[in-house]
Amino acid sequence: MTENQTNQFKDYLTRAKRPLGGFFSNLRTGVGFQILLILAVILYLCYRFLFAYVEPGEYGIKVVRVGMARGVQKEVYHAGLTFVLPFGLQRMYRLPKGIQVLELTNFPETAAGGARKDRAAHIQTSDGFFVDVDVSMLYHIKDPYLVFTTIGPGKLYEDNGIIPKAEPALKETLGKLTTEEFYNSPLRVKKAEEAKDNLNRELNLKGIEVDQVLVRYFRYSPEIQKNIEAKKLQDQMVFTNQAAARAAKEEAQLKKIVQEGMVIAAVEIETGKAYVTRKIAEKDLYVRKIKANADLLVKLSEAEQVRLKNEALKGIGSDRMVGLKMAQAYKGLDLIILPSDGAHGVNPLDLSNTLKLFDVRQGGDN
Repeated sequence: MTENQTNQFKDYLTRAKRPLGGFFSNLRTGVGFQILLILAVILYLCYRFLFAYVEPGEYGIKVVRVGMARGVQKEVYHAGLTFVLPFGLQRMYRLPKGIQVLELTNFPETAAGGARKDRAAHIQTSDGFFVDVDVSMLYHIKDPYLVFTTIGPGKLYEDNGIIPKAEPALKETLGKLTTEEFYNSPLRVKKAEEAKDNLNRELNLKGIEVDQVLVRYFRYSPEIQKNIEAKKLQDQMVFTNQAAARAAKEEAQLKKIVQEGMVIAAVEIETGKAYVTRKIAEKDLYVRKIKANADLLVKLSEAEQVRLKNEALKGIGSDRMVGLKMAQAYKGLDLIILPSDGAHGVNPLDLSNTLKLFDVRQGGDN
Protein backbone atom coordinates (compact mmCIF):
# COMPACT_ATOMS: atom_id res chain seq x y z
CA MET A 1 0.00 0.00 0.00
CA THR A 2 1.36 3.43 -0.98
CA GLU A 3 1.51 6.42 1.35
CA ASN A 4 -1.34 8.08 -0.57
CA GLN A 5 -3.58 5.00 -0.17
CA THR A 6 -2.76 4.88 3.51
CA ASN A 7 -3.83 8.50 4.02
CA GLN A 8 -7.09 7.88 2.12
CA PHE A 9 -7.89 4.87 4.35
CA LYS A 10 -7.29 6.95 7.51
CA ASP A 11 -9.63 9.68 6.19
CA TYR A 12 -12.31 7.03 5.55
CA LEU A 13 -12.05 5.72 9.13
CA THR A 14 -12.29 9.26 10.48
CA ARG A 15 -15.49 9.93 8.51
CA ALA A 16 -16.98 6.58 9.58
CA LYS A 17 -16.43 7.27 13.27
CA ARG A 18 -18.38 10.53 13.20
CA PRO A 19 -21.91 8.92 12.76
CA LEU A 20 -21.14 6.27 15.37
CA GLY A 21 -19.91 8.90 17.74
CA GLY A 22 -23.09 10.88 17.15
CA PHE A 23 -25.22 7.78 17.68
CA PHE A 24 -23.59 6.88 20.97
CA SER A 25 -23.78 10.54 21.97
CA ASN A 26 -27.52 10.52 21.26
CA LEU A 27 -27.79 7.21 23.10
CA ARG A 28 -26.31 8.83 26.15
CA THR A 29 -28.91 11.56 25.85
CA GLY A 30 -31.85 8.98 25.56
CA VAL A 31 -32.73 9.45 21.88
CA GLY A 32 -30.76 6.38 20.77
CA PHE A 33 -32.41 4.20 23.45
CA GLN A 34 -35.85 5.25 22.19
CA ILE A 35 -34.84 4.27 18.66
CA LEU A 36 -33.69 0.84 19.84
CA LEU A 37 -36.90 0.36 21.76
CA ILE A 38 -38.99 1.28 18.72
CA LEU A 39 -36.98 -1.13 16.56
CA ALA A 40 -37.47 -3.91 19.11
CA VAL A 41 -41.21 -3.30 19.23
CA ILE A 42 -41.39 -3.32 15.41
CA LEU A 43 -39.43 -6.57 15.27
CA TYR A 44 -41.68 -8.17 17.90
CA LEU A 45 -44.84 -7.08 16.08
CA CYS A 46 -43.46 -8.44 12.82
CA TYR A 47 -42.62 -11.74 14.51
CA ARG A 48 -46.00 -11.78 16.26
CA PHE A 49 -48.17 -10.97 13.28
CA LEU A 50 -46.12 -11.87 10.22
CA PHE A 51 -44.51 -15.18 11.24
CA ALA A 52 -45.75 -18.46 12.70
CA TYR A 53 -43.42 -20.83 14.56
CA VAL A 54 -43.87 -24.58 14.06
CA GLU A 55 -42.24 -26.58 16.85
CA PRO A 56 -40.09 -29.69 16.17
CA GLY A 57 -42.83 -32.10 17.25
CA GLU A 58 -45.54 -30.51 15.07
CA TYR A 59 -46.82 -30.34 11.52
CA GLY A 60 -47.90 -26.97 10.14
CA ILE A 61 -50.88 -26.54 7.79
CA LYS A 62 -51.41 -23.06 6.27
CA VAL A 63 -54.88 -21.79 5.37
CA VAL A 64 -55.13 -18.83 2.95
CA ARG A 65 -58.42 -16.89 3.00
CA VAL A 66 -57.77 -14.32 0.25
CA GLY A 67 -56.10 -14.39 -3.11
CA MET A 68 -55.92 -16.80 -5.99
CA ALA A 69 -54.56 -19.70 -3.94
CA ARG A 70 -56.99 -19.44 -1.07
CA GLY A 71 -57.91 -22.54 0.85
CA VAL A 72 -55.91 -25.23 2.64
CA GLN A 73 -52.38 -25.42 1.27
CA LYS A 74 -51.07 -28.88 0.42
CA GLU A 75 -47.57 -28.03 1.59
CA VAL A 76 -46.84 -29.41 5.06
CA TYR A 77 -44.61 -27.14 7.16
CA HIS A 78 -42.08 -28.51 9.63
CA ALA A 79 -40.07 -26.97 12.47
CA GLY A 80 -39.14 -23.28 11.97
CA LEU A 81 -40.56 -19.84 11.17
CA THR A 82 -42.99 -19.37 8.27
CA PHE A 83 -44.27 -16.07 6.86
CA VAL A 84 -48.03 -15.61 7.44
CA LEU A 85 -50.15 -12.57 6.52
CA PRO A 86 -51.85 -10.97 9.53
CA PHE A 87 -55.47 -10.04 10.32
CA GLY A 88 -56.82 -13.47 9.45
CA LEU A 89 -55.71 -13.33 5.83
CA GLN A 90 -53.57 -16.41 6.45
CA ARG A 91 -53.39 -18.76 9.42
CA MET A 92 -51.07 -21.60 10.48
CA TYR A 93 -52.68 -24.61 12.13
CA ARG A 94 -50.58 -27.15 14.03
CA LEU A 95 -51.00 -30.90 14.41
CA PRO A 96 -48.86 -33.25 16.57
CA LYS A 97 -46.18 -35.27 14.82
CA GLY A 98 -45.32 -37.90 17.47
CA ILE A 99 -47.12 -40.95 18.86
CA GLN A 100 -50.48 -40.20 20.46
CA VAL A 101 -52.18 -42.33 23.14
CA LEU A 102 -55.87 -42.93 23.66
CA GLU A 103 -56.70 -44.62 26.99
CA LEU A 104 -60.06 -46.39 27.34
CA THR A 105 -60.27 -47.06 31.07
CA ASN A 106 -62.45 -46.75 34.13
CA PHE A 107 -59.32 -46.04 36.20
CA PRO A 108 -57.89 -42.73 34.88
CA GLU A 109 -55.14 -42.74 37.48
CA THR A 110 -53.59 -45.77 35.76
CA ALA A 111 -53.50 -44.08 32.34
CA ALA A 112 -50.33 -42.70 30.79
CA GLY A 113 -49.58 -39.06 31.47
CA GLY A 114 -50.74 -36.68 28.75
CA ALA A 115 -52.92 -39.33 27.08
CA ARG A 116 -56.50 -38.66 26.02
CA LYS A 117 -58.78 -40.60 28.37
CA ASP A 118 -62.21 -42.06 27.77
CA ARG A 119 -64.35 -44.68 29.50
CA ALA A 120 -63.48 -48.37 29.20
CA ALA A 121 -64.92 -50.33 26.29
CA HIS A 122 -68.13 -52.10 27.38
CA ILE A 123 -68.18 -55.32 25.33
CA GLN A 124 -70.70 -58.16 25.21
CA THR A 125 -69.08 -61.57 24.77
CA SER A 126 -70.39 -64.14 22.30
CA ASP A 127 -72.05 -66.09 25.15
CA GLY A 128 -74.02 -63.06 26.37
CA PHE A 129 -71.95 -61.64 29.26
CA PHE A 130 -70.61 -58.08 29.55
CA VAL A 131 -67.03 -57.14 30.26
CA ASP A 132 -65.29 -53.78 30.73
CA VAL A 133 -61.98 -53.71 28.89
CA ASP A 134 -59.17 -51.23 29.52
CA VAL A 135 -57.35 -50.58 26.24
CA SER A 136 -54.40 -48.40 25.25
CA MET A 137 -54.35 -47.30 21.61
CA LEU A 138 -51.15 -45.90 20.15
CA TYR A 139 -51.50 -43.97 16.90
CA HIS A 140 -49.97 -41.11 14.92
CA ILE A 141 -50.95 -38.66 12.21
CA LYS A 142 -49.63 -40.10 8.98
CA ASP A 143 -50.89 -37.41 6.57
CA PRO A 144 -51.61 -34.03 8.27
CA TYR A 145 -53.12 -32.50 5.13
CA LEU A 146 -55.58 -35.41 4.84
CA VAL A 147 -56.43 -35.19 8.54
CA PHE A 148 -57.03 -31.44 8.27
CA THR A 149 -59.22 -31.68 5.17
CA THR A 150 -61.27 -34.74 6.18
CA ILE A 151 -61.59 -34.30 9.95
CA GLY A 152 -60.61 -30.72 10.80
CA PRO A 153 -58.05 -28.71 12.79
CA GLY A 154 -57.10 -28.79 16.45
CA LYS A 155 -58.08 -31.87 18.47
CA LEU A 156 -60.78 -32.96 16.06
CA TYR A 157 -58.54 -35.87 14.99
CA GLU A 158 -59.35 -37.25 18.47
CA ASP A 159 -62.95 -36.18 18.92
CA ASN A 160 -64.14 -36.90 15.37
CA GLY A 161 -61.41 -39.30 14.31
CA ILE A 162 -60.21 -42.13 16.51
CA ILE A 163 -62.51 -41.94 19.56
CA PRO A 164 -65.80 -42.65 17.69
CA LYS A 165 -64.18 -45.62 15.92
CA ALA A 166 -62.29 -47.19 18.82
CA GLU A 167 -65.03 -48.88 20.84
CA PRO A 168 -67.04 -50.20 17.84
CA ALA A 169 -63.90 -51.82 16.42
CA LEU A 170 -63.19 -53.48 19.79
CA LYS A 171 -66.77 -54.70 20.10
CA GLU A 172 -66.63 -56.18 16.62
CA THR A 173 -63.49 -58.26 17.29
CA LEU A 174 -63.30 -58.88 21.05
CA GLY A 175 -67.04 -59.51 21.10
CA LYS A 176 -66.41 -62.75 19.18
CA LEU A 177 -64.70 -64.20 22.24
CA THR A 178 -66.52 -66.20 24.88
CA THR A 179 -66.23 -65.43 28.58
CA GLU A 180 -63.49 -68.01 29.06
CA GLU A 181 -61.64 -67.10 25.87
CA PHE A 182 -60.92 -63.65 27.30
CA TYR A 183 -58.41 -65.45 29.56
CA ASN A 184 -56.65 -66.92 26.53
CA SER A 185 -53.84 -64.38 26.02
CA PRO A 186 -52.77 -65.41 22.48
CA LEU A 187 -56.38 -65.40 21.26
CA ARG A 188 -57.06 -62.05 22.95
CA VAL A 189 -53.97 -60.51 21.33
CA LYS A 190 -55.05 -61.89 17.95
CA LYS A 191 -58.45 -60.18 18.28
CA ALA A 192 -56.76 -56.92 19.34
CA GLU A 193 -54.65 -57.10 16.16
CA GLU A 194 -57.83 -57.58 14.13
CA ALA A 195 -59.28 -54.46 15.80
CA LYS A 196 -56.13 -52.52 14.83
CA ASP A 197 -56.46 -53.67 11.22
CA ASN A 198 -60.13 -52.68 11.12
CA LEU A 199 -59.34 -49.24 12.53
CA ASN A 200 -56.57 -48.68 10.00
CA ARG A 201 -58.85 -49.59 7.12
CA GLU A 202 -61.09 -46.68 8.14
CA LEU A 203 -58.64 -44.18 9.60
CA ASN A 204 -55.92 -44.48 6.95
CA LEU A 205 -58.38 -42.81 4.57
CA LYS A 206 -58.38 -39.84 6.96
CA GLY A 207 -54.59 -39.67 7.45
CA ILE A 208 -54.38 -41.49 10.82
CA GLU A 209 -52.55 -44.77 11.43
CA VAL A 210 -52.99 -46.97 14.52
CA ASP A 211 -49.71 -48.54 15.69
CA GLN A 212 -50.84 -50.73 18.59
CA VAL A 213 -54.02 -51.84 20.35
CA LEU A 214 -53.07 -53.12 23.81
CA VAL A 215 -55.63 -54.81 26.08
CA ARG A 216 -54.35 -53.94 29.56
CA TYR A 217 -57.12 -55.18 31.84
CA PHE A 218 -60.64 -56.56 31.70
CA ARG A 219 -63.24 -57.10 34.38
CA TYR A 220 -66.63 -58.84 34.54
CA SER A 221 -69.31 -58.20 37.12
CA PRO A 222 -68.27 -59.45 40.61
CA GLU A 223 -70.61 -62.47 40.51
CA ILE A 224 -69.51 -63.58 37.04
CA GLN A 225 -65.90 -62.94 37.95
CA LYS A 226 -66.25 -65.18 41.00
CA ASN A 227 -67.89 -67.97 38.98
CA ILE A 228 -65.21 -67.74 36.30
CA GLU A 229 -62.41 -67.88 38.85
CA ALA A 230 -64.01 -70.90 40.54
CA LYS A 231 -64.39 -72.65 37.20
CA LYS A 232 -60.83 -71.80 36.30
CA LEU A 233 -59.67 -73.36 39.56
CA GLN A 234 -61.64 -76.50 38.76
CA ASP A 235 -60.15 -76.56 35.27
CA GLN A 236 -56.71 -76.18 36.75
CA MET A 237 -57.36 -79.14 39.08
CA VAL A 238 -58.53 -81.20 36.10
CA PHE A 239 -55.44 -80.23 34.16
CA THR A 240 -53.29 -81.03 37.19
CA ASN A 241 -54.85 -84.48 37.55
CA GLN A 242 -54.50 -85.13 33.84
CA ALA A 243 -50.88 -84.09 33.98
CA ALA A 244 -50.29 -86.34 37.01
CA ALA A 245 -51.93 -89.27 35.18
CA ARG A 246 -49.80 -88.64 32.12
CA ALA A 247 -46.73 -88.43 34.33
CA ALA A 248 -47.60 -91.75 36.01
CA LYS A 249 -48.18 -93.34 32.61
CA GLU A 250 -44.87 -92.04 31.33
CA GLU A 251 -43.13 -93.26 34.48
CA ALA A 252 -44.61 -96.75 34.01
CA GLN A 253 -43.55 -96.69 30.39
CA LEU A 254 -40.08 -95.65 31.48
CA LYS A 255 -39.87 -98.52 33.97
CA LYS A 256 -41.03 -100.93 31.28
CA ILE A 257 -38.38 -99.68 28.90
CA VAL A 258 -35.71 -99.96 31.61
CA GLN A 259 -36.77 -103.53 32.43
CA GLU A 260 -36.86 -104.50 28.77
CA GLY A 261 -33.43 -102.99 28.38
CA MET A 262 -32.10 -104.98 31.34
CA VAL A 263 -33.57 -108.22 29.91
CA ILE A 264 -32.10 -107.48 26.50
CA ALA A 265 -28.75 -106.72 28.11
CA ALA A 266 -28.85 -110.00 30.10
CA VAL A 267 -29.75 -111.96 26.96
CA GLU A 268 -26.94 -110.32 25.07
CA ILE A 269 -24.51 -111.06 27.89
CA GLU A 270 -25.52 -114.74 27.92
CA THR A 271 -25.29 -114.81 24.14
CA GLY A 272 -21.80 -113.41 24.45
CA LYS A 273 -20.85 -115.99 27.06
CA ALA A 274 -22.21 -118.81 24.86
CA TYR A 275 -20.26 -117.40 21.93
CA VAL A 276 -17.08 -117.33 24.03
CA THR A 277 -17.69 -120.92 25.24
CA ARG A 278 -18.31 -122.09 21.68
CA LYS A 279 -15.19 -120.41 20.44
CA ILE A 280 -13.12 -121.91 23.30
CA ALA A 281 -14.52 -125.39 22.47
CA GLU A 282 -13.73 -124.87 18.82
CA LYS A 283 -10.23 -123.81 19.78
CA ASP A 284 -9.73 -126.87 22.00
CA LEU A 285 -11.09 -129.15 19.27
CA TYR A 286 -8.76 -127.60 16.76
CA VAL A 287 -5.78 -127.99 19.13
CA ARG A 288 -6.64 -131.64 19.82
CA LYS A 289 -7.14 -132.30 16.13
CA ILE A 290 -3.81 -130.73 15.23
CA LYS A 291 -2.09 -132.59 18.08
CA ALA A 292 -3.65 -135.91 17.03
CA ASN A 293 -2.55 -135.34 13.47
CA ALA A 294 0.94 -134.56 14.73
CA ASP A 295 0.99 -137.70 16.91
CA LEU A 296 -0.23 -139.75 13.96
CA LEU A 297 2.53 -138.36 11.78
CA VAL A 298 5.09 -139.16 14.50
CA LYS A 299 3.78 -142.74 14.86
CA LEU A 300 3.73 -143.19 11.11
CA SER A 301 7.26 -141.86 10.96
CA GLU A 302 8.36 -144.24 13.70
CA ALA A 303 6.64 -147.17 11.98
CA GLU A 304 8.25 -146.18 8.72
CA GLN A 305 11.54 -146.01 10.54
CA VAL A 306 11.04 -149.55 11.87
CA ARG A 307 9.98 -150.76 8.45
CA LEU A 308 12.96 -149.23 6.80
CA LYS A 309 15.20 -150.62 9.51
CA ASN A 310 13.73 -154.08 9.02
CA GLU A 311 14.17 -153.75 5.31
CA ALA A 312 17.73 -152.78 5.91
CA LEU A 313 18.28 -155.78 8.17
CA LYS A 314 16.95 -158.09 5.47
CA GLY A 315 19.46 -156.85 2.95
CA ILE A 316 23.06 -157.94 2.08
CA GLY A 317 25.41 -157.97 5.07
CA SER A 318 22.61 -158.24 7.61
CA ASP A 319 23.95 -161.62 8.80
CA ARG A 320 27.27 -160.07 9.55
CA MET A 321 25.56 -157.35 11.52
CA VAL A 322 23.63 -159.94 13.53
CA GLY A 323 26.83 -161.80 14.13
CA LEU A 324 28.50 -158.68 15.39
CA LYS A 325 25.51 -158.03 17.64
CA MET A 326 25.67 -161.58 18.95
CA ALA A 327 29.35 -161.19 19.49
CA GLN A 328 28.73 -158.08 21.48
CA ALA A 329 26.08 -159.96 23.45
CA TYR A 330 28.45 -162.78 24.12
CA LYS A 331 31.17 -160.35 25.06
CA GLY A 332 29.63 -159.53 28.37
CA LEU A 333 28.99 -163.16 29.35
CA ASP A 334 31.42 -164.97 31.61
CA LEU A 335 29.73 -168.33 31.31
CA ILE A 336 27.17 -169.92 28.94
CA ILE A 337 25.94 -173.45 29.38
CA LEU A 338 24.57 -174.93 26.22
CA PRO A 339 24.00 -178.52 25.12
CA SER A 340 26.87 -179.63 23.02
CA ASP A 341 25.59 -182.91 21.61
CA GLY A 342 22.47 -184.04 19.94
CA ALA A 343 20.44 -182.44 17.26
CA HIS A 344 20.29 -179.10 19.03
CA GLY A 345 23.83 -179.11 20.33
CA VAL A 346 25.66 -175.81 20.14
CA ASN A 347 29.28 -175.43 19.51
CA PRO A 348 30.16 -171.84 20.20
CA LEU A 349 33.19 -172.17 18.10
CA ASP A 350 31.07 -173.21 15.10
CA LEU A 351 29.90 -169.83 13.78
CA SER A 352 28.09 -171.27 10.83
CA ASN A 353 25.98 -173.46 13.01
CA THR A 354 25.31 -170.53 15.35
CA LEU A 355 24.12 -168.31 12.53
CA LYS A 356 21.88 -171.04 11.30
CA LEU A 357 20.55 -171.52 14.79
CA PHE A 358 19.43 -167.88 14.95
CA ASP A 359 17.93 -168.05 11.45
CA VAL A 360 20.54 -165.70 10.13
CA ARG A 361 21.89 -168.13 7.49
CA GLN A 362 19.69 -170.76 5.91
CA GLY A 363 21.10 -174.17 5.22
CA GLY A 364 24.58 -173.03 6.10
CA ASP A 365 24.87 -170.70 3.06
CA ASN A 366 27.68 -168.21 3.17
